[in-house]
Amino acid sequence: MDRRQASAWLATAVEEARAGLAEGGIPVGAALYGADGTLLGRGRNRRVQDGDPSLHAETAAFRAAGRQRTYRGTTMVTTLSPCWYCTGLVRQFGISRVVIGEATTFHGGHDELARHGVEIVLLDDPDCVRMMRAFIDTRPDLWHEDIGE
Repeated sequence: MDRRQASAWLATAVEEARAGLAEGGIPVGAALYGADGTLLGRGRNRRVQDGDPSLHAETAAFRAAGRQRTYRGTTMVTTLSPCWYCTGLVRQFGISRVVIGEATTFHGGHDELARHGVEIVLLDDPDCVRMMRAFIDTRPDLWHEDIGE
């Protein structure tokens, strides 16, 4: 995948992450793009805002996309390496590619996805790293809750 396109799509996920942070939540955002580049759905981690432990950013974007006949050829874009829960969502529905803003603050299941044929585009975006580090520094309680520690 072209890194310029991946970065442009990441901007949608970053907007979602910033919105979640402004709401008092965890700054992780995601977007699901169709094989033709159409934005199918976008979302942010809303565990805190909605009191729903299953509402991770990737889950929110997936739900917002609605039912699709197939997820082959789709791309999940996320500001942070997907946790095991979201890794399972990608595998379960056959999402073909995952664009990741950063995996410095959290190295989730993207290596496992790659082993199963999912294309991984890791951007190492410094803004995503800064946003997450600042959040971890100011709200370690929410961070550890979110990653299950």
